[in-house]
Amino acid sequence: MAVQWAGLSPELLLTVDRSSGEQLRAQLERQLRDAIRTGRLREDERLPSSRELARTLGLSRGLVQDCYAQLQAEGYLVGRIGSATRVAPCTRATEPPRAEEPDGRLPRLIADFRHGVPDLASFPLTDWLAAVREAARTMPTADLDYGDPRGSRVLREVLAAYLRRVRAAVADPAHTLVCSGYAQGLALTLQALAGEGVEAVAHEDPGGPASSTASIGTAGLTPVPVPVDAHGIDVTALDASGARAVIVTPAHQWPTGVVLAPERRHALLAWARRRDGYIIEDDYDAEFRYDRQPVGALQGLAPDRVVSIGTVSKSLAPALRTGWLLSPPALTAPLTELKRIADRGTPTLDQLALARLIESGRHDRHLRRMRTLYAARCTTLRTALAVHAPAVRLTGLAAGFHAVAHLPAGTDEQAVVSAARARSVGLYGMSAHRTSGAADPPQLVLGFGDLPERSIAEGIAEVGDLLDGRAAP
Repeated sequence: MAVQWAGLSPELLLTVDRSSGEQLRAQLERQLRDAIRTGRLREDERLPSSRELARTLGLSRGLVQDCYAQLQAEGYLVGRIGSATRVAPCTRATEPPRAEEPDGRLPRLIADFRHGVPDLASFPLTDWLAAVREAARTMPTADLDYGDPRGSRVLREVLAAYLRRVRAAVADPAHTLVCSGYAQGLALTLQALAGEGVEAVAHEDPGGPASSTASIGTAGLTPVPVPVDAHGIDVTALDASGARAVIVTPAHQWPTGVVLAPERRHALLAWARRRDGYIIEDDYDAEFRYDRQPVGALQGLAPDRVVSIGTVSKSLAPALRTGWLLSPPALTAPLTELKRIADRGTPTLDQLALARLIESGRHDRHLRRMRTLYAARCTTLRTALAVHAPAVRLTGLAAGFHAVAHLPAGTDEQAVVSAARARSVGLYGMSAHRTSGAADPPQLVLGFGDLPERSIAEGIAEVGDLLDGRAAP
């Protein structure tokens, strides 16, 4: 379908060569025919007015009108008085091959327990638009330039003050970098560590998405899986791995949901100092806690050894693509240069809007509202499982908006996932997050961030007999 340009349409690239000997009208007709035949101009697409095209090409309007009339006679164009001249239907001599594009729509599910997605319908759009308007109205003209690769000074100061207050971080605007989400923050950090002589990077197992492991390889480093238990990452195994850097999610481990125990936190920091190593802290789900005391950022205990990465992907929405790095002083210069090379900086207007949202208190107001909403969904999930699948144990619910369901021993994890899908319920196995891909013990990662309470209850009711083994998958 042709794009329907509103108002003055973009210029149409046509040229005339006055020295070629070919008549100007013939040149124009030939180029328009070719543009229509090859698909440059699509069916029903609007052409420039004869007056506008004549002005652009330095031709007389009458010549352009004659050209349009000829192509209408040949069936290439259609035109009506008072309406724009458009490309006629079915005028391409050859149909260029067009790849089939998936429409992105999945079969309708009763409930889709996908993880890592916040409640998108609760995005504070009114507050965000107000923050954008305020930022645009007050920003200096100089802020429209490329600016500091580290990001807007305004946002870095607000973030540093905010993280010092709510995460007990040692945050200095000079060593804070704004990035385009966690993925870019991790990629920049890994590149900087490679430049510091790091060769192997450990990661939690089970752990984050495959893209994180891929980022390690892309940076020319070797990924090393290290097991996680009920107290967090196994520091003894980390020490034996030979890695000089490690990626961890200490506040709410992804995907098991455990919190890094105090003794493990101190052991991990001691490992970093002893190995002259670095810890990459993914400050995941720190904003949403329910039945435990707040846990400060690991970075606050060793700012010279920890790179802390945070984003608004869970607190606001992934589409904003905004995050930040708290960098050890030794890595700030290489990280800044890498960011400059990568994209010269994150969009400034969005940064100023985020700064305004946080500074005005609207961000915290949204977080408080979401904590209440997610806590209610968490309770609904607990209740539904207690009623419909009492043999299933839940863990990892102290924070965030996903939980781990421990299926009865011997359950075929993948068979449960497939059978649930046949009942229009989306379930996801823990095996996808293990380096080995093993489905033993059988577990599910149940996300409830983007699911209303009613859908949670209905989804669990539909598959409860599959989860606790009363029905064969």
